[in-house]
Amino acid sequence: MPAGDLQKLKTAVRYGADAVYLGTEDFGLRAHAGNFSLEDLCAAREITREAGVAIYLTLNASLRPGEFVALEQLLEKLKPLELDAYIVADPGVLTTIRKVDPQRAIHISTQANSCNPQAAEFWRLAGANRLNLARELTLEDIRAFAEQTEMELECFVHGAMCVAHSGRCLISAALNERSANRGDCSQPCRWNYQLTEQTRPTEPMNVEEDFRGTYFFNSRDLCLIEQLPDLIAAGVHSFKVEGRMKSLYYVATAARIYRDAIDRLWDDPTDIDPLWREELEKVSHRPYDTGFLLGTDDAKVHPADTHYVRTHDFVGFVRRDENGLWVEGRNRFLLGDELELIGPQMKQEKFTAANIRTLAGKELQAGNPNYQLRMLLPDWADDGDLIRRKRPEKK
Repeated sequence: MPAGDLQKLKTAVRYGADAVYLGTEDFGLRAHAGNFSLEDLCAAREITREAGVAIYLTLNASLRPGEFVALEQLLEKLKPLELDAYIVADPGVLTTIRKVDPQRAIHISTQANSCNPQAAEFWRLAGANRLNLARELTLEDIRAFAEQTEMELECFVHGAMCVAHSGRCLISAALNERSANRGDCSQPCRWNYQLTEQTRPTEPMNVEEDFRGTYFFNSRDLCLIEQLPDLIAAGVHSFKVEGRMKSLYYVATAARIYRDAIDRLWDDPTDIDPLWREELEKVSHRPYDTGFLLGTDDAKVHPADTHYVRTHDFVGFVRRDENGLWVEGRNRFLLGDELELIGPQMKQEKFTAANIRTLAGKELQAGNPNYQLRMLLPDWADDGDLIRRKRPEKK
């Protein structure tokens, strides 16, 4: 699971992650995620060690010649933490890790766009332990891949998909001087565009649109919850969820669903629960797709793809102090609203917002972002649970 900051890491661990991946302030591919200072990393290492959860650090940016001294200095500081693996894409970074911290496991990022077993053998001989497969591979490709390599294989099963091959995109750098391959993508693939003919610059034309606008590059989101049995049978060792920039609610929801799915499908590959997909639909996302996995590698252009689907709002985060449970407001809700509490192990229960008051005891008619509240909660509520509310349907 992704861990964009320390709170999201704690949430991923609590909701069922076997491993979390995160970045420092340098050399990862999410410059604008919360990221981790060395002090944060020490805390993260303690949390994951106590929970028996692996921790992987992303070092998958493409480095320039003058940056390797800083990389070596960072690796020296990281050695005492004994992180479980580094995620890399640059052969120069891998070589530097082998020199500075030769005992550390190395995972190859999807940024390396490894599409064949011969590439896996190259990385294995270079000292890598695990390979994150290119997202462009089909299920048949993955099956053949697994039969011809000794490396552990990992694949993305959920989250945003880049419009470029394995995320190696130059659109942001070209339009906004912010390089995606340096961790600073401004996501121009999700901007609204119009086409202009050279001799008629004042007459922009829409190419494919709905009432929201026109999006040339905007891609769907990946969701392979129903394909997990096929991926297990094909020989994939590790499933990865995209989203270090996503919300706490996203992390909790994806972790609890994929945790439950993996555990149940491992025992019975036919036990597909419709609730999994139903729950994943309740997180803000673009329309879901299976990507290239099923061999449908045609470019898809649909007006419905140009928007995010948001059916529910994350309205509160449950915390505990010496006086009991309280709620940190994240979105507005009103007294009498129907809310739903969600927790690990697929716990969830609807309830009515009642007895809302401040920590000092003042009664309120609503909860708002950043409010600290006490309110009536289901009996099983605990520190780290989340509260959501279904959005009213638009007329």
